[in-house]
Amino acid sequence: MDFESELIPGLLIKRYKRFFVDIKIKNKIITAHCPNTGSMEGLLIKKNKVWISKSNNPKRKLKYTLQIIEDKGNKVGVNTHLTNKIFEEALRDDKLKEFKNNFVIKPEVKYGSDTRFDFLLTKDNYKAFIEVKNVTLSRSRKIAEFPDSVTTRGAKHLNNLLKASQEGYKIYIAYVVQREDCNKFSVAKDIDPEYFELLTKAINNNLNVICYDCKFSRKGIKLNKILKFYN
Repeated sequence: MDFESELIPGLLIKRYKRFFVDIKIKNKIITAHCPNTGSMEGLLIKKNKVWISKSNNPKRKLKYTLQIIEDKGNKVGVNTHLTNKIFEEALRDDKLKEFKNNFVIKPEVKYGSDTRFDFLLTKDNYKAFIEVKNVTLSRSRKIAEFPDSVTTRGAKHLNNLLKASQEGYKIYIAYVVQREDCNKFSVAKDIDPEYFELLTKAINNNLNVICYDCKFSRKGIKLNKILKFYN
């Protein structure tokens, strides 16, 4: 997944009202859009290095978007709007060992009255739903965690994946860790114990969990290697 324009470096000043972040670029402070509604725990430290993009859309009120925050020397992708693009690119380029059968791939597929799953894969009689989650949290060395705050939306997705399984769908949840410094993934039980219990139940009822980290470059972000999952 390539960025639409070259990223601009800066320093974090503060985040506020969830969607706004002030950033110092050279000798001026600009306000950028923060495309992440989570707590972003451990990342919002004043004077952390950041990288932002500038939009060419003249209708946008905020011309800049926060893309990356540096955490202890490691880049962390915080734009949750890019997560599905990163995953879909790897899926279509046949980079995922779990899906190598030339499936028909449909993004954003409606299920039930109130849910859209990120991807539907079909081929012959095979059908599978994949729900993708963005991961930025790392509180312990080499361990990525999800969620970084209570996620009622995540719980709803798990419940609906279980319903889909009963209707004959294969079900997957994919955790995309937008970091390079972790080799393990775990659920943050202390942050959202209900999500932990529900995920455990889903795993015992045919949910498949996959987890990859990401590789950063000047051009963009790509899915990289499999992380070990501990529940």
